[in-house]
Amino acid sequence: MPLTRQRFFTRRRPSIRAARQFVTRTLSEWGYADRLEDIQLCVSEIATNALVHGVPPGRLFRVRIEAAEEEVRIEVRDSGSGRPATQSPDGDRENGRGLLLVGELADAWGDIEHTVGKTVWFTVKATQARGRAE
Repeated sequence: MPLTRQRFFTRRRPSIRAARQFVTRTLSEWGYADRLEDIQLCVSEIATNALVHGVPPGRLFRVRIEAAEEEVRIEVRDSGSGRPATQSPDGDRENGRGLLLVGELADAWGDIEHTVGKTVWFTVKATQARGRAE
């Protein structure tokens, strides 16, 4: 049976760090630490996208974690319109590389369109330490 946990975050810059810490603490408790740095960077990128492009003022975004056997799945759901798309960033720009990074670090990623909003998800192969679970 998969382990799952979720939390909602406000539309504020500190929520990106809080989302990353939530994922880090949860996966550490569950014993999934072998790909933690990759996961942290991917969470930062898709949480930032939700905050900047997907969450209208006054709304929340949700981070959901699921771990089963040798795979971790992270989802970020927001209530904004539009679908995520990778960009070909200009060499001088400081943004536009987030989904390219997710594509390189995660084993798979995608999005699910909802009547209101969308979910952006990624998965990584990760091994749970023996004897760790909730």
